[in-house]
Amino acid sequence: MESVLDLLHHTVTSPWVYLVVFVVTAVDAFFPAVPGETVVITASVFAAGGEPNVVAVIAVAAFGALAGDHVSYGIGRGGGAHRVARLPADSRRRAGSEWARRAVDRRGGMILTTARYVPGGRTAVTLTMGAVRYPLRSFVLYDALACGSWAVYCGLLGYFGGLAFARDPVRGLLVGIGLSIAVTGLVEVARWSRRRARATARR
Repeated sequence: MESVLDLLHHTVTSPWVYLVVFVVTAVDAFFPAVPGETVVITASVFAAGGEPNVVAVIAVAAFGALAGDHVSYGIGRGGGAHRVARLPADSRRRAGSEWARRAVDRRGGMILTTARYVPGGRTAVTLTMGAVRYPLRSFVLYDALACGSWAVYCGLLGYFGGLAFARDPVRGLLVGIGLSIAVTGLVEVARWSRRRARATARR
């Protein structure tokens, strides 16, 4: 276990860690199987010991997430928009796409910001925004706010976990990841509760 920890410490304190954080958070935005939160939290836990720099980790994570979200948006805009346009006017999929367009037009900023905290959910939202041609200028603005707040949240979770367990970074890492999972679960519960309340109100 000690040798694994030493290897992890050597990797995370290397200057290459910033490139790793950028690439992983970017890919995570359109391929959610990649653990973006875990990488940012891990780097931030070790940042509590001095290396890497936590501010740099947060900044790189925010830019990586922003870049990845734009790739996802571009994929949706390039492929999804054409498919939506070819759907029959009276089809259920066309109706669903029109509903998504109206939803993001009304609450696009809130939806995008909330979805950034849900792995998989953020990919679906950015793809949908591209497919329904949500205005790029508004997407850039709201996505910058979403990615910035998400990076600060992940960075501070790891950093304070590292401070709290300075002699046991593995425990600090587990606490940070555990809190991240708990917050994600709470966001999902809140979304499910809102959907259920709306469904009940329509009856």
